[in-house]
Amino acid sequence: MEWRLKAIRGATTVTENTVQAIDEAVTEMLDELEMKNQLDPTQIVSVTFTVTRDLDAIFPAAIARKRPFWDCVAMLDVQQMHVEGSLERCIRCLIHANLPANQVQVWHPYLRKAKNLRPDWSSPQRLVQPESVQTHLR
Repeated sequence: MEWRLKAIRGATTVTENTVQAIDEAVTEMLDELEMKNQLDPTQIVSVTFTVTRDLDAIFPAAIARKRPFWDCVAMLDVQQMHVEGSLERCIRCLIHANLPANQVQVWHPYLRKAKNLRPDWSSPQRLVQPESVQTHLR
């Protein structure tokens, strides 16, 4: 089987800055991401989590690391740049994963209030591949 490195994005929000609220939101987002993309965690190369400046109760990577097979994934937590008026209590992720080259749908989970960030990505996105790749896959 041929594989391609692809990026998957996601975002969610929490109601409060607590370990429990952040754990629930991150778990929900990663569950959706794995299920809808049929993603095996061993395919994940790296994950970058960003959080808004109002979230500091726990690192999202610490939550992800407890998931089966996520303990060996390279992860990084960073604080997102603050922009006045932007969505508060928001957690985003950028995952790089090796997916089957013929997988043309990627689900980018934008959940809770984060749905407003990318309403166009609240459903599966068809990956646009160069003609050379499309020809190669036939």
